[in-house]
Amino acid sequence: MQTSPAEAAERFGRFLAEAATNAGYDVRPRAGGRKQLAEAAGISASAISRTLDGKTLPRPAQMESLARAVGVDVLEMLVRGNVISSENRNEATERPVASASLTPEEAVDAWGITNPIVRKMLIGQIEQAIRLQEESETGEVDAASRG
Repeated sequence: MQTSPAEAAERFGRFLAEAATNAGYDVRPRAGGRKQLAEAAGISASAISRTLDGKTLPRPAQMESLARAVGVDVLEMLVRGNVISSENRNEATERPVASASLTPEEAVDAWGITNPIVRKMLIGQIEQAIRLQEESETGEVDAASRG
């Protein structure tokens, strides 16, 4: 039986709370540990709270820094947080991992986009999406970026 996204988020939140507590963070609401964990992981405090509360899963790009902040192996965190199965963990260790620092130009190259007009349009959209994502994580999205 497939786990629903809500169930996955709840399970991951429980695991993260346990791992964070074991790492010395007091992640109870208003205890200060959530903010400390957010700073250590480089993630917004609201995103940490939503994750700990079992409302959302962290973005894949945040998993490594989050695992580092609580002192666990990222693959172990994914398995114990029920994001991937132990069978998938074995497969993940055998596959090369894509670079997290892939540039928009490298992405367009990897997709085989050669038409200069399409490349320019796609690179611009990727760059805008990256800016909006970064702004939304820091709570700095303004009216100009939304429109």
